This record gives sequence, C-alpha cells and structure tokens, in this order.
Amino acid sequence: MSNTLVIIPTYNEKENIELIIRAVFSQKKEFDILIVDDTSTDGTYQIVQKLLVEFSNRLFLEIRKEKTGLGAAYVHGFKWALCKEYQYIIEMDADFSHPVEKLESLYNACAKDDNDVSVGSRYIKGGKINNWDKKRLLLSYLASKYVRIITGIPVKDTTAGFVCYKRTVLEKIDLEKIKFLGYAFQIELKFKAWKNNFKIVEIPITFTDRIRGKSKMNGSIISEAIFGVLKMKFMKN
Repeated sequence: MSNTLVIIPTYNEKENIELIIRAVFSQKKEFDILIVDDTSTDGTYQIVQKLLVEFSNRLFLEIRKEKTGLGAAYVHGFKWALCKEYQYIIEMDADFSHPVEKLESLYNACAKDDNDVSVGSRYIKGGKINNWDKKRLLLSYLASKYVRIITGIPVKDTTAGFVCYKRTVLEKIDLEKIKFLGYAFQIELKFKAWKNNFKIVEIPITFTDRIRGKSKMNGSIISEAIFGVLKMKFMKN
C-alpha cells in the first residue's frame, strides 16, 4: 500500500480511463488510485472493474448511484481515503489535462518540503495552458484574479483541480459542510485550508485541454463559481 492516494472522478471517460490509470502506475513513485465513478453510461466503470484484478491492492473503485457534481465525488473519495491510512491525497482529472509526470512534484512539495497543500498551477511563473483560445484563457485568468480580490486568498490558481492535500488538512476541514458541487468546490477547499492556517504552495504545470472525450463544463458550473465566491467570503471556517 502506498502512502499516497490519487483520486480520479469519472463520468463517461472510456477513451481515457485505462490510459490514465496505466500512466499513473508507470510513475517512479508508487501511487494508489481510487476511481470515483458517477455510474457512467459509456462503460467507464466496467473498464476499471476489469483492471482491478491486474492492479490488485493498488486500484480501487467506488460507484456512486447519482451524478451530483465534482465536489460531491471528491468528498466521497476523501472520506474513503480518511478511512484508510493514506497520508497524502491527490486530486486529478481523468482526461490528461493534468500532467501525470508532475504527480511526484506535488507529493514532494508536501511530503519533503513541509507544505500542507500543493497546487498544480497554471498561473505562476513556469505554468501555462495548451489548446485554449484567447477568450477562454482570459476568462479563466480573470476568474482567478476575481477570487483573489474577493477572498484575499494568496493562491493564483484557485480553480485548479490538480492538488495534493496532507491528511491533516482534510481531517480539519468539515467535509459535511462543503457547500459547492462544481468548480467552486476547488476554490472552497483551498479557501478553507487557508483560513485554517495551512501552508499552501503552487507548483508550475502545463495544463493541456482534453483531446479525447467531452468536456463537463457548463453554464451552471460557471455561475456557481462566480456567485459562490461572494458567499464564501463570509463563511465560517
């Protein structure tokens, strides 16, 4: 058993799922993987089920009966991880937008450099985004700046979904009180970690837009992120 769990939430990721699992397991450092699937209709979780035998005691699968959002899927995964002995828990997308080769950097930033949270960041020196048009780049950049202005959080990529948390962070945050389900979830979790005085560091990454499968981004997710930040500012820890 590894000391680090990579949580990958999925919904209809059949084109990517086996590839991302094998990519994570090919890294020099040993990671375990938990797939949290929202009952995909395209056969995603069935692919994972077939891989469970090959990667016994390293690959795990939780199938949720309802598709209630990214945040809910991660909370499910966090609770599962905290019932085990994992000391570091990493969030990661299934679509290769997050560079697998940076997993160890995120881990080292917490395990060896004494940070509590490490964020794979697009918006610090050395970070960048591939395959986005100028409009989407500007919207994403302004959204992150908006979050920093409203909340005061000293993190440049607040919506990042490639993040390593020490166990102690997730134990401190009341997961039952997480309010947001979409991309605002990523902001909320970092905000709560910061408000609880945990040390957050950003690691530069190259974010690459998916080349296989369909994006889950929609208008309601964006709206939640915009208006949710205002509510977040006045949240209790």
